[in-house]
Amino acid sequence: MSLPTQARVVIVGGGIAGCSTAYHLALQGERDVLLLEQGRLTCGTTWHAAGLVGQMRPNRNMTRMSKYGIELYSTLEAETGLATGWKACGSVNVARTPERWMVLQKQAALARSFGVEVQLITPQEAGDLYPVMRTDDLQGAIWIPGDGKANPADLCMSLAKGARNRGVRMAEGVEVTGVLTEAGRVSGVRTTEGDVRCAVLINCAGQWARQFGALAGVNVPLYPAEHFYIVTDKIPGVHPMLPVMRDPDGFIYYKEEVGGLLMGGFEPVAKPWRMEPIPSTFQFQLLDEDWAQFEPLMTNAIHRTPCLETAPVKMLLNGPESFTPDGNFILGEAPELRGYYVCAGFNSAGIANSGGAGRLMAEWIAAIRAIGAQRLRSFLTLLGIAVGIAAVILLTSIGEGIHRYVLAEFTQFGT
Repeated sequence: MSLPTQARVVIVGGGIAGCSTAYHLALQGERDVLLLEQGRLTCGTTWHAAGLVGQMRPNRNMTRMSKYGIELYSTLEAETGLATGWKACGSVNVARTPERWMVLQKQAALARSFGVEVQLITPQEAGDLYPVMRTDDLQGAIWIPGDGKANPADLCMSLAKGARNRGVRMAEGVEVTGVLTEAGRVSGVRTTEGDVRCAVLINCAGQWARQFGALAGVNVPLYPAEHFYIVTDKIPGVHPMLPVMRDPDGFIYYKEEVGGLLMGGFEPVAKPWRMEPIPSTFQFQLLDEDWAQFEPLMTNAIHRTPCLETAPVKMLLNGPESFTPDGNFILGEAPELRGYYVCAGFNSAGIANSGGAGRLMAEWIAAIRAIGAQRLRSFLTLLGIAVGIAAVILLTSIGEGIHRYVLAEFTQFGT
């Protein structure tokens, strides 16, 4: 497609956050949307994400986002005809220490208050749900039947198709090199294919969000770190509906992957990806293996699932993921520039939360537009009243002037 010269909303970034935002803007009735991707859709970090989709979050609003994402992912394939890989396989979170078990019980109570179905289960019940797991050292576990998993790239493409079906335009291979501003607000973007005027700009650039924000003087506090997981060959007892499993004491997580296990985690001492700036050509690329960095996670995983000691490992994947200082998402209008929105910083949980985040961004922008329209209507109403009053005063003055003139003429005629 040839690049248009204007659009009301421009989205920068064609990963799952950008495609979800575009999809939900279209659902809100906003058709004049242009999504720009410097490479190909999913080419940044979406394509290599693990694809875990959980509901337990620390507060009500974040939980609502995650719950909505599951509702969306479970119906999206029927809407668009594109597979998403969604499987409602449930998840098991285990506790190795009494302290962790207390934390999980508190989390379960909180999740229930937010409307999430959660069950406290025994170590034996956890083993029944996850047969390849060692359970003799566990204090307890929680079972969340509504959790699941998806194929990140397929899910993103399905959202993109849903957005296109509703009129959203998407341009790949177009890099945004600058942001145009007028009177303290966004007025457009500068791209390798020319300028595009816009009223709203949404930064969904993922790991590029910080350096892209800097082009407009907008601070986006996130930084990429190397994130690792292994994928094994097929393992007896592992099947497509095997639940997702998380062992927070071991800093690890699991999901089934083509009959084997995908196991990754978040090592206590993370390894930042020291690349400044991140080149725009870093597309569908991975970082070098680092078994020394991954070793603590692998040790914990062999303890929790002894089958990994002998299972053939097909690959150790090392892909960058963006993290924020406080572990929270970065959503909303930037204080530095009006009309500039950010939807980024998902801390390696973008697949689970982008469905809800895209909806939130779309509703946010639609609400502000509605407020602006209401203010304009109120202003025009007041203006109309003022004009009407002024017209009455003017006509009254004119009438009085005519009356005085006629009276004066008749008086003069009479004399």
